[in-house]
Amino acid sequence: MNKDVLLSARNLTVSYQSITAVCDIPFDIYAGEIVTLIGANGAGKSSTLRAISGLVSYNGSITYRGRELKNTPADAIVAMGIAQVPEGRGVFGNLTVMENLKLSTWQRKDKDKIARDYDRIFTLFPRLAERKKQLGGVLSGGEQQMLAVARALMSDAQVLLLDEPSMGLSPVLVRDIFQIIREINQAGKTVLLVEQNAYMALNIASRGYVLETGHIVLSGTGSELMGNPKVKEAYLGG
Repeated sequence: MNKDVLLSARNLTVSYQSITAVCDIPFDIYAGEIVTLIGANGAGKSSTLRAISGLVSYNGSITYRGRELKNTPADAIVAMGIAQVPEGRGVFGNLTVMENLKLSTWQRKDKDKIARDYDRIFTLFPRLAERKKQLGGVLSGGEQQMLAVARALMSDAQVLLLDEPSMGLSPVLVRDIFQIIREINQAGKTVLLVEQNAYMALNIASRGYVLETGHIVLSGTGSELMGNPKVKEAYLGG
């Protein structure tokens, strides 16, 4: 694994008026890793992703390739190479699959690579290739999740922030999505994964952090956390 720190936070705090969602947390993400944040609803996982993406203000520091992200507009963060797949997918239902994908290329000038990326996307997601002309709103939940991930990849992001990618999917589709995440990582992308399915997340993760009420209470490799009695009891069904 390449030990270059790609994305890091120090003293990260996110508050919504009088409610503190994330409290003074640190983390480091290295190039080529899958890192997962696990925790109950309200633990601060999604707020952490939203801070990285520039969607909420925060105190403390977040750096990407050594550059401070605070006060950087969200579109500029995407242009730097960080793309978020939001919880709920955020697919544009009145646009076709191709139109959804094209939206992510608006900042790109590398037309030849864009064409290669479409080929790669449709190899990775053959179901989307079959539905290029269909509206996003008529896709199944699993297909919409695939489209949301594909759209992030078409921005040419180097870091993917995935927020609950398995939510609402059948067990078969959950396995498919996690296999796709693994393949995306093996192709060179770094992944920060927020996921309530702790077993599946830790199974593919290089490392993980456990969040409780906005604080990091445990960290370790995926296998270390899988074997931790506290994690087993709280998140893995005993």
